[in-house]
Amino acid sequence: MVTTSLAPHGRSFCPARLHFLAWLALLPALVVRGAEPSATAELPVREVSVFKDGHAFVVHRGKVAVDAKGSAVLRHLPAPVMGTFWAGATDEGVGLAAVTASQGRVRVERTALSLKELVDANPGAEVLVTEVPPPNRDPVPYEATILPAPMQSSEELESLAPPGDGPKLPVASDLVFLRTDAGTRVLPLSRIQDITFRAGPAAKLGREELRSTLTLSMIRRGAADGVTTLEEGEAGVGLMYVQRGLRWIPSYRVELDGNGQARVWLQATLVNDLVDLDDVTCNLVVGVPTFALQGSADPIGLEQAAARLAQAVTLDNGNRFGNFYANSMMSQVAGAAGGGVAPAPEADAGGANGEKTEDLYVFRLEHVSLKKGERMVVPVSVGSLPYRDFFKLDIPFVPPAEFIQQLDPRQGAEFARLMAAPKAVHTIRLSNTGKAPLTTAPALVMRDGRVLAQGMLSYTSPGAEVDLVVTTAVDIRVTKEERESRRVPNAQNWNGEQLARLELTGELTLKNLRGQPVDIEVVRHVFGAVESADHDGVIERVNVLEDLSLFGQTAGPAGPGRGGPAGFGWFNWPPWWRHSNGAARIRWQVRLDPGEETSLGYAWSYYGR
Repeated sequence: MVTTSLAPHGRSFCPARLHFLAWLALLPALVVRGAEPSATAELPVREVSVFKDGHAFVVHRGKVAVDAKGSAVLRHLPAPVMGTFWAGATDEGVGLAAVTASQGRVRVERTALSLKELVDANPGAEVLVTEVPPPNRDPVPYEATILPAPMQSSEELESLAPPGDGPKLPVASDLVFLRTDAGTRVLPLSRIQDITFRAGPAAKLGREELRSTLTLSMIRRGAADGVTTLEEGEAGVGLMYVQRGLRWIPSYRVELDGNGQARVWLQATLVNDLVDLDDVTCNLVVGVPTFALQGSADPIGLEQAAARLAQAVTLDNGNRFGNFYANSMMSQVAGAAGGGVAPAPEADAGGANGEKTEDLYVFRLEHVSLKKGERMVVPVSVGSLPYRDFFKLDIPFVPPAEFIQQLDPRQGAEFARLMAAPKAVHTIRLSNTGKAPLTTAPALVMRDGRVLAQGMLSYTSPGAEVDLVVTTAVDIRVTKEERESRRVPNAQNWNGEQLARLELTGELTLKNLRGQPVDIEVVRHVFGAVESADHDGVIERVNVLEDLSLFGQTAGPAGPGRGGPAGFGWFNWPPWWRHSNGAARIRWQVRLDPGEETSLGYAWSYYGR
């Protein structure tokens, strides 16, 4: 015998909360026959194409049960991006007349966890019942047979509800009905102290739930009378759509050999917050296509799913890391069963076995299994790329003192840091000799098994070069001296304001203390016009009309070659400054032997007050 007790009240079972992304796998499909829906086969995910911005193109294919009306009902609605949902039949001579999204009743078996659920799951069972006795009285058990509790049917509730109120679930009485020798005993659950079953009780309870469903109306084509409803049985169907929730993030490991060849490993981290993937084909996409309505949910997902998608998009757009690689690229891997992926064979570092489609580059992973909520690091490719070492010295603009005086102490400290002794940066320049682009990704730089630095690779097309910063070169000594050589008062009249012409000279001195020859690329940015530069310095005028970063339009520190440091927007630039002054940069290519020193001279001028 099995005895179950609960006092004073029954504990009702709470079904697991459905997540709106679960529709992606279209977990076990359901077919409704009259008032008793029953489960059918799955429509599994067969293939996904994953983009870096978190979108995924999902393809389902499989067999579904079809009822006598030619309908197959799949539970768990998709919530795709507007206009990306497509469905169709995969069997010869079978077509899809319509797809209808609705709320439907689904019968689900669950384990009975509370005393009331256990009683409802065992009508007709012979039991020994003990009730809570009155005060100062001992409990007296008695024999009884469990009777089914009365239930208001869905049809009854829907007939009583206002028109268009939607489907209703049946409502069962919360009382316990027992047949005893004296008659039918009806009592609240709180009156029962314990129940002893004379035989093992059934542990499963069937209950109907409201689920969002997709109803596929199937037809047979080519019949003598044209198009007819598909007969009861099975049919092959497929769904495809674009949905957020599955992304990949690339990373590189670059091993330098010191002789001009770099071993480059690429791996991808798959982040699955969408659905369980079981032995699927996963296409990793280089580049991000344009989804014009990516912030809008397709109506096929119904209102509730659409609202949840909108919330997810809003939250994700606030995640800087989530969108950091949105316009980046990646590479390829060969697959292995069992939820893992094996490294690709020796290939170009960019992935020679990939496939280019228009502006996208696609690589395929076979037999990928990854549950929702899990992350997987996937080896993608390994190969060799030529590189060369050099040092980069990039000296940004420094505005005149009259503008720096406008700054508060925090902003002044930022410029003091910029005006401190400049440092050369050890950099490697990789040549992409592969057939696929390198992607924007963090890169771990190593040599002889030791970590040198972590840098950031940017997108690099085949045949192009990319610079990867290693570290500050402390053994390249740099000094900078600049002085005003001449001042010409009233050199220019602008709108009644007299401006002086300030002529300046500068000198950058570099000394190699490394003990081996070094190549140094030097860039000096200045406001005004460059008059001369020795040592074959190349002078370039900057287009101040289009390069808005020169005048504070960037939100953060300028990168190499941008010229304007963080905070240029802090200045209240007067109109005459922009009218009278341009911007320029000077580039030098310098090679220094061990212990050698050289000085780079230049002269420029600008107008001021």
